[in-house]
Amino acid sequence: MKVMSYTSEEPTHMDNDQARGVAGRVAIGKNDGANHFCMRVFEVAPGGYTPKHAHDWEHEIFIHAGEGEVFGNGDWNPVMGGDVVFVPPGEEHQLRNTGETTFVFACLIPSGIPEL
Repeated sequence: MKVMSYTSEEPTHMDNDQARGVAGRVAIGKNDGANHFCMRVFEVAPGGYTPKHAHDWEHEIFIHAGEGEVFGNGDWNPVMGGDVVFVPPGEEHQLRNTGETTFVFACLIPSGIPEL
């Protein structure tokens, strides 16, 4: 069993044309013996955003804190702490922080793909 604060993991920072103000951490992954899924936690600074992209696997996302929007089905949808999001395979998606505090969400991906 592993019990930890996600903030004890060193973040990978993303700040470029495709993603702005994002810190991502692998909370549970292959190094923990997780054979089926990887849990990542992202912190997005005010005004920041993740890359807009699509892929062959689904996402399950839990919004932990802050306010933001998620792009899916061609529309921006408001989300906030406590909300959950399901992104089906192949759907273009993106998350962005629309609030004044850090936007935090956890995301599950299948094993076998890059964890970050």
